[in-house]
Amino acid sequence: MIQVGILGATGAVGQRFIQLLTDHPEFELRVLTASEASAGESYRAAAKWRVDSPIPERVADQTVRRTEPDAIPDDVDLLFSSLPSDVASEVEHDFVEAGYVVSSNSSNERRATDVPLVIPEVNPEHLDLIEAQRANRGWDGALIKNPNCSTITMVPALAALEQFGIERVHVATLQAVSGAGYSGVSSMDIIDNAIPHIGGEEEKMEAESRKLLGELGDGEVQYHDAAVTASCNRIPTIDGHLENVFVEFAEDPDTEAVAAAFEDAETIDLPTAPDPLITVFEDPERPQPRLDRMVGDGMGIAVGGIQETETGIKFNVLAHNTIRGAAGASVLNGELLAEDGWL
Repeated sequence: MIQVGILGATGAVGQRFIQLLTDHPEFELRVLTASEASAGESYRAAAKWRVDSPIPERVADQTVRRTEPDAIPDDVDLLFSSLPSDVASEVEHDFVEAGYVVSSNSSNERRATDVPLVIPEVNPEHLDLIEAQRANRGWDGALIKNPNCSTITMVPALAALEQFGIERVHVATLQAVSGAGYSGVSSMDIIDNAIPHIGGEEEKMEAESRKLLGELGDGEVQYHDAAVTASCNRIPTIDGHLENVFVEFAEDPDTEAVAAAFEDAETIDLPTAPDPLITVFEDPERPQPRLDRMVGDGMGIAVGGIQETETGIKFNVLAHNTIRGAAGASVLNGELLAEDGWL
């Protein structure tokens, strides 16, 4: 078993990490870290448990450690990070410099030229950037990122359609409140309302999607040349990001060809990976967050509403934002790191 730890284990995404890593077939959860205020407490006392399953007993009594490299046992091989990006931008470097491999959900450095931004079913070869990262920075460990929750909802569907020559993408998102964290949006702001702006989200979608779909060569990623435009909106659902996607192609695929491409999307043989990756609904009223966010145990992508437009194809896509879009994405990247011998 590979010994793993979670940096920032008490927050919402940290709790999802615990849910996914408990009884994992390859990873044994050895270390939990949090802020200085929580260090030394039992996890049960330090975390206000909010996940939709009981807190695992073997985790509840673990002692929370300081988020510092000297607090981590030497036999831990992999760390998962759910730290706030302003903290992670400094702290993650400390761990990587100390020789740890960090699979991070935090947003810092996703666009750094030598940091792999990876969805295993889409661009596993981008892990080779680790060689350039180690050469550039003199690190013994490695830092790998998964994209943000709205990007990871859309990009697997786009990757399945790349065979038709993607030229332009427009997307409007309907994002769940859990994407902002437990205290991220006040109830007075979101109940009976929708918020047509999420700070920084549109820029993340536009840049991260092009990096993920780009080609790796000579130690760097050449971004995909498609034009991507995003409009991001917060709505009063709890979990599950729903997105309306409009794509223009070099070719002219019909709806049947697009649906077949989704159904044939490449899967990957890792413990947390869903099969199929993309579930296609014929019912034009699906997918819906409440009904379909747990497709593939929360790791799948749900697509529906495929229609032809004057300029291309439009469809709706949905994924669970705190599972596939956050903790689950990092766990899957950790499995890929292990599979490819980076640990």
